Amino acid sequence: MKNAFRFVFLAVIVALGVWLWLILFPGPEKIIRKQLAKLAQTVSFSSNEGNLVRMAGAENVGGFFSTNAEVNLEMPGREPAVFTGRAEVTQAALASRQATGSLIVKLLDVKVTVAPDKQSAVVDLTVETTLADERDPIIEPMRSTFQKIAGHWLITRVETVRTLP
Repeated sequence: MKNAFRFVFLAVIVALGVWLWLILFPGPEKIIRKQLAKLAQTVSFSSNEGNLVRMAGAENVGGFFSTNAEVNLEMPGREPAVFTGRAEVTQAALASRQATGSLIVKLLDVKVTVAPDKQSAVVDLTVETTLADERDPIIEPMRSTFQKIAGHWLITRVETVRTLP
C-alpha cells in the first residue's frame, strides 16, 4: 500500500513537472502560432479607434518582422504590393489604417513546419481579411517564412500563394 501511494505521488510530480516544462518552454510551433495570433490582432482595427491608437498599432506591426523582411502580396482586384524591410512594412500598416475605416484579419488553416535545426520555419495559412467598405471578405492562401533571430521568431518573408484558376 505504501509503495502504491509513493508510485502515484511520483507519477503526479512527474506529470506536473512535464506540464510546467511545456508551459515555461513551449516548442517553436506553439510560439509561432502565438506570434501569428498576436500579429492578426495587431493588424486588425475597428473604425471607432482613435488616430493615436491606430498609429501605435501600426508601429507594433513592424516588431513581428525582421529588418530585411520581404512581403509580396497579390490580392484580387488590387495592385500587387511589395515591401522590403521592417520600415516599409510599418509604413504600409500605417497607410492601410489611414485609408480604411476598419480591418479584421483572421488566420485560418495554419500549418507550421519547423526545420530540423529549429532555427527556421515555413507557415502555410489562409488569411481572411474583412474591410469596412467591402461586403465580402478577401480570402487568400499565404506562405510565411520565420527565422529565429536573437531568440525571437521573426517573419522574414510573406507571399501570396497562387492557386490554379
